[in-house]
Amino acid sequence: MLQQFQQDYKMHSDAIYKYIYYLVGNKEMAEDLTQETFYKAFQYLHTYRQESNVHTWLRKIARNLVYDHFRRKKILRFIPFVHNECIRDETVLPEEFLIKGEDFSALFLALYKIKLEYREAIILRYLEELSVKDTAKLLGWSEAKVKNNTARGLQTLRKHLGEEGLTYE
Repeated sequence: MLQQFQQDYKMHSDAIYKYIYYLVGNKEMAEDLTQETFYKAFQYLHTYRQESNVHTWLRKIARNLVYDHFRRKKILRFIPFVHNECIRDETVLPEEFLIKGEDFSALFLALYKIKLEYREAIILRYLEELSVKDTAKLLGWSEAKVKNNTARGLQTLRKHLGEEGLTYE
């Protein structure tokens, strides 16, 4: 069982870190919450059903920890981030990276201006590339709520990007 857990950690830790980073926008906090996610997962390994999806289970733990963190701190809005550690691609030329980096920064700054429910739907649907069904299952929402929050979130995001002079489709 320990060996399987180690394999799961190696396979899913980067994706869980990215997911948390997209939600909190802070490298150190994302590292701490990722570590805590796997600690909780190890503690409750006996509750995991083998027929379930490990990644979905870990993402639920991570999501709950992020919510708990912000509830404890009574933070109503997330602080925008300007670092792009998760997005960097070593095959991109420096000039291309600067242009993309500015666009990504503007996109993520705008993303942090929208409601948490909208942000979460957009992150899972477009950054994590989950289906509507998988997103609904992960968040405990109906598929209709996922579609509505995604559409409303994209509309609000476009508005904020328009204020920055950028457009994304």
